[in-house]
Amino acid sequence: MTVSPPRSIMVLGSTGSVGRSTLSLLAAARPGEFAVEALVAGKDAKTLAAQARAHGARLAVVADERAYPLLKEELSGSGIEAAAGAEAVIAAASRPADWTMAAIVGAVGLRSTLAALGRGGTLALANKESLVCAGHIVLDAARNTGATLLPVDSEHNAIFQALDARDPSVIEQIILTASGGPFREWTPAQMAQATPEQAVRHPVWSMGAKISVDSATMFNKGLELIEAARLFPVRPDQLGVLIHPQSAVHGLVQYADGSLLAQLGTPDMRTPIASCLAWPNRMAVQVARLDLAALSRLDFGAPDTQRFPALRLAREALEAEGGAPCVLNAANEVAVELFLARGLGFLDIAAVVAETLAALGSQPVSDLDSILALDQAARREASRIAAHRAAA
Repeated sequence: MTVSPPRSIMVLGSTGSVGRSTLSLLAAARPGEFAVEALVAGKDAKTLAAQARAHGARLAVVADERAYPLLKEELSGSGIEAAAGAEAVIAAASRPADWTMAAIVGAVGLRSTLAALGRGGTLALANKESLVCAGHIVLDAARNTGATLLPVDSEHNAIFQALDARDPSVIEQIILTASGGPFREWTPAQMAQATPEQAVRHPVWSMGAKISVDSATMFNKGLELIEAARLFPVRPDQLGVLIHPQSAVHGLVQYADGSLLAQLGTPDMRTPIASCLAWPNRMAVQVARLDLAALSRLDFGAPDTQRFPALRLAREALEAEGGAPCVLNAANEVAVELFLARGLGFLDIAAVVAETLAALGSQPVSDLDSILALDQAARREASRIAAHRAAA
């Protein structure tokens, strides 16, 4: 009997919610099935070191150089290599690995995603901003090295599972579902007074602060629309969104013969992560099973783009193409950070994004340098607009 060597694993963004879920799956796997090559985090050196020790990682990298002394101290005597800084993150992402989780939140994750794609293998993409900002560059990088790109977002993973991409002409529509977030039934007057604590209190999913706010504004779904346009062989007008409060149906594909295929499951990120980790096979995961009898009903409705303009802005950016999606993402990241710091109102998030898009338009972008330059320009403009609104 031939024993297969363990698959080498890398987790970029290991201390975030997706990274933690990934590591929980590795911990529950059969001994010898996986070997952790490297773990990368932003600044939580203490958690990173504990993860590296628990999983026997060969390398642990923290992006914030100020956290390096603590990381080094926490790993003392373990034999685990420690490193810090932006270049160390890229170097780690470039190391050979069979399977990589790309879960560094925001545009900052773009360089490490490209570095991982540059050496091939399988990349599970949880960093939607990479495809939003630099879709053609990311997809070209995967094609050039023969890397396999798998979507981790529950909605895109659901579509991936339900989609028959052999003949795109038989696909009529792809539908992403959205819970509607914590403010689904709030009036604009109520949302104007929303606090960061209320915005991050998602009714269904357990997520980080930034993505929770994105869910509350529905910018998360707008970014996912752009991502879906990059991932799947459909036109933008073939992409739809439905509000589905139960978060049991994660995505649907409508076919030319009238069939509507849906992927269902409990709202637990371990399921789509496991789908990517085991692909093209499946692995057993100890998550709660969806009990349709107990659920008893599935509700769907059209999104209200008046109360939640994020979807409209995302569609406009997608149709404009060029650098518009990059501007949208950068402005949103700035506005969300300011909101979480109580420097901006909840409704001001979408307003700042709209004004930034209007100011910068859809500039042409041809390579990574031009994308990163536009990203920085959009951040400066969004910060200026936000400061003006805060002072008014």
